[in-house]
Amino acid sequence: MPGPPFPAFSSAVSSPQLLPGEAGRYWLRWLPEPAAPPLPPAAELYLYLRPAQLALGGPVRVAVLEDAHRGLTVAWWPIFQLPDGSAGSSPAAPFGGPQLLVPGLPIPVLDAWLAAVQQQLTAQGLRRLTLRLPPFAYEPQRSGPLVAALQRQGYRVQLAEMDTYLPFSRDYEAHLHPSERRRLHKCERHGLRFEQEPPLLLPLAYDFLRRCREEKGQRLSLTEERLTQLFRDFPRDYLLFSVRDAQGDWAALTVAVLAGGGVLYNFYPASPLRYNSFSPVVLLNAGLHAFGRASGLRLLDLGTSTLPTGPNESLLRFKRHLGGVPSLKLTLVRE
Repeated sequence: MPGPPFPAFSSAVSSPQLLPGEAGRYWLRWLPEPAAPPLPPAAELYLYLRPAQLALGGPVRVAVLEDAHRGLTVAWWPIFQLPDGSAGSSPAAPFGGPQLLVPGLPIPVLDAWLAAVQQQLTAQGLRRLTLRLPPFAYEPQRSGPLVAALQRQGYRVQLAEMDTYLPFSRDYEAHLHPSERRRLHKCERHGLRFEQEPPLLLPLAYDFLRRCREEKGQRLSLTEERLTQLFRDFPRDYLLFSVRDAQGDWAALTVAVLAGGGVLYNFYPASPLRYNSFSPVVLLNAGLHAFGRASGLRLLDLGTSTLPTGPNESLLRFKRHLGGVPSLKLTLVRE
């Protein structure tokens, strides 16, 4: 059965609600649909939280925290109504939840904003919310205070995963495990090379990715139609990279995403089993690292390593051998 509807709004943008304290400075505003905030964001929104991306994920409302003194949006929280009638992060994105756009947001203000949002959602019968937050590495200074504030509102940790990332401030090869460094050099000796591919090759690339996943008994999370739509609608943010062998055939491939905040997300890495002796994904990540450095980005997100039965230990070990740094990624729930 469908769940209760989201709060109704009488206009395109609801009237803001004054939050207690701070002499009338902070206001909660609800946006009834994906739209640019009335006040400019104080910082860049993550790709998955931007209005154009939100429109892909189903019914959504956005809770906005406005700083009237500065004339800025200082926090942004898209809330989706999910098929089971609950609410939470977009089912079409790897993470969601509130994004704090300024450092040092006063704790009483953050608490008041979250409480006001929760109060309105509860009044509409939306009692269960699930939030898949970004890895702590995305916002090292803000993730802890945000999680603590959400826990004060009754959220608990449903799932704790280990994400892994590569800082672009560090040299890639210098932090490789000796075994992976040997594989990198083997790829180079045999003429394997890193390339950025044009989007027109996406149909062939999707078939390559699909076959690589099937070799491992896995499936792609996105259909070819949805991935094509993402490349079409966000041509600057969705990128295709490869490693080709000396004959020009693909030895590895990935879809990488410019997720915002200086993050390059290695979304869909894949390589056929017949290239295992070369481990071309090591060269693929070397190329992504060089691309990120040249682009002035902060980190390469290698993603989580979780199976339905628990951590994927072999994948975690491989990421550590790449020089990967662990970062906590939490899913919170409130019932």
